[in-house]
Amino acid sequence: MDADDPRLDQYDYTLPEGCVARFPPELRDGGRLLVRQGDKWLDRAIAHLPLLFEPGDLLVVNDTRVLAARLFGIRSTGGKVEILVLESATSTVSAMVRPGRRLKTGEVITLMERSGAPSEFTAQLGELEADGRRMVTLSAPPVEVMDRCGHVPLPPYLERDSTPADEDRYQTVFADKPGAIAAPTASLHLTQKLLDQIKDRGAQIATVTLHVGPGTFRNLRPADLDRGTLHVEPYIIPEGTKRAIDVCRAAGGRVTAVGTTVTRTLESATDGEGSVRAGAGETDLFIQPGYAFEVVDRLMTNFHLPRTSLLMLVSAFGGRESVMAGYAGAISQGYRFYSYGDAMFIDSAEGSR
Repeated sequence: MDADDPRLDQYDYTLPEGCVARFPPELRDGGRLLVRQGDKWLDRAIAHLPLLFEPGDLLVVNDTRVLAARLFGIRSTGGKVEILVLESATSTVSAMVRPGRRLKTGEVITLMERSGAPSEFTAQLGELEADGRRMVTLSAPPVEVMDRCGHVPLPPYLERDSTPADEDRYQTVFADKPGAIAAPTASLHLTQKLLDQIKDRGAQIATVTLHVGPGTFRNLRPADLDRGTLHVEPYIIPEGTKRAIDVCRAAGGRVTAVGTTVTRTLESATDGEGSVRAGAGETDLFIQPGYAFEVVDRLMTNFHLPRTSLLMLVSAFGGRESVMAGYAGAISQGYRFYSYGDAMFIDSAEGSR
């Protein structure tokens, strides 16, 4: 993000210290839910969520699974190294490596097991590229290395290392397809009990897969605004999800996206008739105010960092003034923000978009 770009000023806000949720709530579904009703924001609980669904409605979630992509190692000199694996299709992976420029091309790093003991695995560093990445050659397949040495890659603003509890709480209860380096955080609130209660009310549940990639950690730049596109992320929409959307439309129901990842996926695959095309694809869709949503009728999402594409997406859906008023109210009421924080729920039929 660029503090000098006035186009981002309207998506800025000041978050008082202590509002960042550095740890998850005691109960997965124990958070708060800010619900827009008409032109008002109402303080509710995540446990209230099923009451927002009626027969014929559809809830769509992202079933990606977060990789244990954060590796720690040690140089031959004894210095510490941190490697964040970004893409892991082969044993030569794309990664962000710290301390960055002080490391040498060709240097071999001994990776540490989760216990902190040296492992038999190594990582050989490639050249530092212009975008800050390196190609890193692991001594074994990435899945094997991450299984023994990997840690959950918590967002840097949590300012802490992961704990054993994060291995569970930074995954959704329906996480199934490995490939993400960050969680679809709005879905972290959902429990099987809540999903069952939603289905008991006559609504259906469907999935998409979008692997959250390294772009989620990159600051929004003026060039992104000029270009009108974002980083590319792969997605899959099952045929069953397309059918579920079609059934929902035919029944007069509402499609509810859990999170910005689901929203980008569905809106990237629109068929022009209120549904989607099934199959695999890639999206660089940058949703900004003025965007005409074709598939998503309602949105559940966590509170996002200021001056980000995620906040711009939510503002496009709910109306910038309404959303920013909701953020101000959430701050005044002591809501918890960001990945492990509370959530908001916006119905596109309420308020202005």
